[in-house]
Amino acid sequence: MSRWQELTGGTTGSAYAARFEALARSGKDVHGEAAFCAALAPAGARVLDAGCGTGRVMIRLAELGYDCVGVDLDASMLDVARAEAPHLPFFRADLAAFDPAALGIAADFDVVVAAGNVLPLLTPGTEATVVARLAAALRPGGLLVAGFGLDAAHLPVPPTLTLPEYDACGAAAGLTLVDRFATWDAAPYEGGGYAVSVHRLSP
Repeated sequence: MSRWQELTGGTTGSAYAARFEALARSGKDVHGEAAFCAALAPAGARVLDAGCGTGRVMIRLAELGYDCVGVDLDASMLDVARAEAPHLPFFRADLAAFDPAALGIAADFDVVVAAGNVLPLLTPGTEATVVARLAAALRPGGLLVAGFGLDAAHLPVPPTLTLPEYDACGAAAGLTLVDRFATWDAAPYEGGGYAVSVHRLSP
């Protein structure tokens, strides 16, 4: 069982969506992740939203002209995503067993994005497997983008994955660190409890 399932019981889709709807109504920008990804690849690029949840990031990228696919394990989150954007492809799958071919989709994504603390909320011990699966879904030269918390202030569970550990998982999967930021607004990373990392798959 993933740490997300232990934390939520898999019944939080509507509540999660309502939280971001409230933020949007208050004037907050809730599309930082999508804007970040859009700066990395031109419109029309293929994007995999790994751990897509309610589809917030993917739906925005699709509106901007990207060819998007979403994958998540939480059925309640996917229910919300499919209701919001029934025209977009959302799949239920465990990222540790993610196999694009089994879902009938091509493994040639330009960008794979894992936002919203996806990696720290995996089933413990599967991090390297998930990173390898996501790297395998990229085209040569494609980018894996992941933002996640590193301390108790930025995570709803005790932290388990450090940046050196994540980078090691990436290196084992053929990924090289391109850049690292402190926020989805691309503020420079100078240490701290949250990081957005960009890795590139070797050509």
